[in-house]
Amino acid sequence: MSITTIPVQIRRLASSQGLPLPTYMTESAAGMDLYAAVDVDVVIEPGGIVLIPTGLEVAIPSGFEGQVRPRSGLAVKHGISLPNTPATIDADYRGEIRVPLINFGSHAFLVVRGMRIAQFVVAPVVRVAWEEVPELPATLRGGQGFGHSGV
Repeated sequence: MSITTIPVQIRRLASSQGLPLPTYMTESAAGMDLYAAVDVDVVIEPGGIVLIPTGLEVAIPSGFEGQVRPRSGLAVKHGISLPNTPATIDADYRGEIRVPLINFGSHAFLVVRGMRIAQFVVAPVVRVAWEEVPELPATLRGGQGFGHSGV
């Protein structure tokens, strides 16, 4: 099976000079690593949220979105995640990609220049056309919610 590629324009800001562009770390990786474009080390205290710059701007094609997701290694080893995951970058946004990191861990976390801080995925977007109806079609599950299928 072949992987589909689409061209996406990217602009490097001065703050990202010397850092790699977003990079797929393996042949079948879904996400590309984003790198911290900080000038000085940033400490994220337990419970703290800090917006980390990447020094990159992108022009995502219409019909697609950018998704910024946590890196599993940072989450498991240090409790570092995103407070709004996945974070969405709309196709019409042209500002810098900045990553909100939150420290769910019990120790301060240090972000240094060039650190891989998040994953970036480009995904297709489907638009909804609402069809208001007086009743929804019945299903076996119906309105049973959380935990309906047992433990």
